Amino acid sequence: MAAAAEPSAPTWPGSGSPRLGSPAGSPVLGISGRARPGSGPEWTGRAIGSSAPGHSFRKVTLTKPTFCHLCSDFIWGLAGFLCDVCNFMSHEKCLKQVKTPCTSIAPSLVRVPVAHCFGSLGLYKRKFCVVCRKSLEVPAFRCEVCELHVHPDCVPFACSDCRQCHQDGQQEYDTYHHHWREGNLPSGARCEVCRKTCGSSDVLAGVRCEWCGVQAHSVCSTALTPECTFGRLRSMVLPPSSVRLLSRNFSKMHCFRIPETMVLEFGDGDDGLDGSAAIGTGREVLTATESTKQTLKIFDGNDSMRKNQFRLVTVSRLARNEEVMEAALRAYYISEDPKDFQLQALPLTLLSGNAQALRKAGTTEEEASKGSGPQDSMPEAWVIRSLPRTQEILKIYPGWLKVGVAYVSIHVNSQSTARSVVQEVLPLFGQQVEDQERFQLVEVLMSSRQVQRTVLADEEPLLDRLWDIRQTSVRQVSQTRFCVAETRAMVPHVSLFVGGLPPGLSPQDYSNLLHEAMATKAAVVSVSHVYALQGAVILDVTCFAEAERLYMLARDTAVHGRPLTALVLPDVLHTKLPPDCCPLLVFVNPKSGGLKGRELLCSFRKLLNPHQVFELTNGGPLPGFHLFSQVPCFRVLVCGGDGTVGWVLAALEETRRHLACPEPSVAILPLGTGNDLGRVLRWGAGYSGEDPFSVLVSVDEADAVLMDRWTILLDAHEINSTEDNVVETDPPKIVQMNNYCGIGIDAELSLDFHQAREEEPGKFTSRFHNKGVYVRVGLQKISHSRSLHKEIRLQVEQQEVELPSIEGLIFINIPSWGSGADLWGSDSDSRFEKPRIDDGLLEVVGVTGVVHMGQVQGGLRSGIRIAQGSYFRVTLLKATPVQVDGEPWVQAPGHMIISATAPKVHMLRKAKQKPRKTGTIRDT
Repeated sequence: MAAAAEPSAPTWPGSGSPRLGSPAGSPVLGISGRARPGSGPEWTGRAIGSSAPGHSFRKVTLTKPTFCHLCSDFIWGLAGFLCDVCNFMSHEKCLKQVKTPCTSIAPSLVRVPVAHCFGSLGLYKRKFCVVCRKSLEVPAFRCEVCELHVHPDCVPFACSDCRQCHQDGQQEYDTYHHHWREGNLPSGARCEVCRKTCGSSDVLAGVRCEWCGVQAHSVCSTALTPECTFGRLRSMVLPPSSVRLLSRNFSKMHCFRIPETMVLEFGDGDDGLDGSAAIGTGREVLTATESTKQTLKIFDGNDSMRKNQFRLVTVSRLARNEEVMEAALRAYYISEDPKDFQLQALPLTLLSGNAQALRKAGTTEEEASKGSGPQDSMPEAWVIRSLPRTQEILKIYPGWLKVGVAYVSIHVNSQSTARSVVQEVLPLFGQQVEDQERFQLVEVLMSSRQVQRTVLADEEPLLDRLWDIRQTSVRQVSQTRFCVAETRAMVPHVSLFVGGLPPGLSPQDYSNLLHEAMATKAAVVSVSHVYALQGAVILDVTCFAEAERLYMLARDTAVHGRPLTALVLPDVLHTKLPPDCCPLLVFVNPKSGGLKGRELLCSFRKLLNPHQVFELTNGGPLPGFHLFSQVPCFRVLVCGGDGTVGWVLAALEETRRHLACPEPSVAILPLGTGNDLGRVLRWGAGYSGEDPFSVLVSVDEADAVLMDRWTILLDAHEINSTEDNVVETDPPKIVQMNNYCGIGIDAELSLDFHQAREEEPGKFTSRFHNKGVYVRVGLQKISHSRSLHKEIRLQVEQQEVELPSIEGLIFINIPSWGSGADLWGSDSDSRFEKPRIDDGLLEVVGVTGVVHMGQVQGGLRSGIRIAQGSYFRVTLLKATPVQVDGEPWVQAPGHMIISATAPKVHMLRKAKQKPRKTGTIRDT
């Protein structure tokens, strides 16, 4: 989070008696000894102001050892200092060095408000909530784009301070500052400034830039230059300044192509505050088991009452009114003066639907009513109301960033309007008052999940506007800012990728087809790109409402029985890319091998720009190649098995003529079962949890090599139909091969495995289980014999080759087969050349059965060398199982022609590891 300014630290006043706006004769409620709910430190002394932005520290007596949130050391002795609002704990000696802002004022310090993308609930060990600073001991949420972790009931109070990954037409700039995120660092993290340990697994401490990855103490971070250089991965990151996306009407989940199944469900509220999760300012269970205590429901305005979203506060009957008010404000992280608010009691008729929410929160009606008298059936409920104000101090932010101040503070009263405020602040921002017609006042609501901008009318009374906001939600004022922005005539433009269409049509045919299926408006929708081979188009939409309608409609539309795929794609401004930039295009198949792709997706989104990371199950590789079509130089990382690599290479070949970089190099992160191509290129036998950052560094240091690709023409003939014995002919089919092609027993085992996985896909979640299934199907075929050499004919370079007695014929392009086995063998043979992946030759090997295959994989034998060449013709006399790169099927009788007509591809081979010197320290 980039701080805009550091206002003076507000403190909680201990005097004053705010009135409770309840009916006459209502009971006076209080809080026990100013203690927070549950067992914790005892509050003593008075509020102590500090130089830290927004904190209000109190000296507390500790009941158990704890850590300082600044230096991460134990707080020895019996005293520490704790913030009333956000639970920041500090030594007395560290108080003057605290720079971390309090949760209550953090929204006002956000430099550029950007909403978060929260995924589904998960358990995150040794992580801490950034709002209440407590451990995530229960299922919590994390942002899919940045390192923000938060409790479910703390989501509404989180800042909209996610990374800005594209230009949205609001603010254009080229310089990026460090985007600091506090805490949740590795325990061995070292400070960039003092080189001491700055990470901790016991407390939320230290900061990390979410672009360049530099880590430091919060105090030391001020010594670093504010500009961010994107760190070690700067040449691989797609710079946000070169990506443009007018994302109005689209959520962050849509913009980053994150599946809707991962969107958290928080009921009706945009903020995500659900009464069933509102169990107070911490995760303590609030049960009023003592006769002197009582549980209160606290609402913060009309919106929370309408949605039945509340916070629970445990109070005592003996405390003063102002203490109850302070407890209620703390529950909503409000740092304003309690004397400006009142509590109004809600009648029981408005609370009839709250019993179910209480049960979900872990507090039964009987438990909640203990100590409040037999006539009380449930906790009392109160709503925080703001008192009318004759004037306020309002912060006005500039709508552009090239200004010497972060904001200016002005007084507004009943006579202040949006236009008068613009006239007053323009000279303070260095603008001429004569140009006031070019500027307007914009209200920005910065909730954690969505940032909404509203242009205020010139005659809008600001004091009335603030009153309406506080009536809706008193905490919403702290999440609302007003900025003066230049009036711009934004031209709407949204690019929509639509896939799943019939292949081979013309642009006009696709336009007509979409008009029939979705009633597109020709005045604002046009087809800009056509990918006829893949059955996909790119639509240019010049109306935000129409773009949203088409996007939502396409996901529920099927054409010719096939469901459509719709994606929102940004525009890459290739002219703004730095000269040394070679961004990495990442494809991840979350279903490959051990199903580890989901975590890798999240990791790569955080390490890189999420716009350059694509999930292959959501539209395939084509959207990624289209997005990078104008990038002059880029690389590709494919996270998946050999079949996934073949899928991406085939898409690359089909879109090559549309690319400004026709020969991008391809790296592999093996997630499949066999991963033979990954083994050959030194990427390993399979991903086993390596640090994703180290993976990206290895990709950046990898060496470029060439690899042959082969074209297989399948031409079946003389197929007897079941009706009238008519001879039919299947149309020819072309398949691309990268690794190997198997005919016979090898393909038959692959086919049995493929069918078993199709029947029960949920069981195939690990490489160990997958290989076990291979062994089982192999044992079932151990005595099988079909005399393959009698059912096929082989020609090499137009010469007939006599086949020995074999059960399987395999054409290999790489020196790895069947999960790393060397089928060709290492023995020298004067008849053949030494195999290479770029020699333009294929090796032909035979196996005699399942036992022979097992011996090859065990390293006891090699295959039977048959031939080596660049052109092959195989004649199938009977229907025979065939597999290409692990994709099996039964091929009808006919011809198979294998030739090196496909161009060579540029692959990335992992560089050999250099031996490390002993005693060196490896920094994170």
